[in-house]
Amino acid sequence: MIKVDNISKQFKRIENDDSASKKASGAFRKNKSKAVEFMAVDGISLSAESGEILGILGPNGAGKTTLLRMIGKLMEPTSGQVVITDIEGNEITSDVEMKKHIGYLSGNTKLYHRFSVREMLEMFGDIYGMDKQAVSDKIQEISDVLDLESFIDNRIERLSTGQTQRANISRCLIHSPEIYIFDEPTLGLDILSSQSIIDFMKTEKEKGKTILYSTHYMEEAQYLCDRIIMMHHGHIVKEGTPESIMADTNTNNLRDAFKAVIDTETNIGTDVE
Repeated sequence: MIKVDNISKQFKRIENDDSASKKASGAFRKNKSKAVEFMAVDGISLSAESGEILGILGPNGAGKTTLLRMIGKLMEPTSGQVVITDIEGNEITSDVEMKKHIGYLSGNTKLYHRFSVREMLEMFGDIYGMDKQAVSDKIQEISDVLDLESFIDNRIERLSTGQTQRANISRCLIHSPEIYIFDEPTLGLDILSSQSIIDFMKTEKEKGKTILYSTHYMEEAQYLCDRIIMMHHGHIVKEGTPESIMADTNTNNLRDAFKAVIDTETNIGTDVE
């Protein structure tokens, strides 16, 4: 189980300081910049249970990736806390144990290009302290689930985009984590590759796994997720089941529902990819 209590993350960005760069008459104008603090995530609380797919939706810049990185213990929040418990309900505090319980996939995860998929999985199995037979059995299981057989012994640098993404997900499976954090797992993939990943998430949910799933694809989330959190400018602007959100906004799909929520919150529409 995951419980997030009022977490925030503050960053600094560099902006042009127009007031400092105004020139005097006849003087040379020199552009200056200043550091401006902003909240990428601002006071978010949520929970995710075993056997649940929690969708996190929002446009670019909403704070989805920052939120997931804090939940996955890859980034420390400026304030608030994240509590993760194991299947028995015990809080996990050790960083080593945390890594054993989480499978994290981000859009910019890099793989070892000169390894084959099988070699990569064997390496990660060794990192997690698994014995060779357990690794071999798990690789066969993963290959069957994600349909890796036709390319599992090919070097990763030679794989297609869809094959690479399936190889990336296989890396998250080797240690049988209880929690998956997937940040845009189907971005840019063809229909068949996307469907393979969606089917996998449904299967893992049925096994009682907890899945956090960030996406731009509203139709995919509507079909797959048990609950939805909609983010905008670092805040949660709506949450509930897909059905309850559509009912509340008097719409029949999540794309229109998100636009309606943003219109209500800011009186300014937004494009959702």
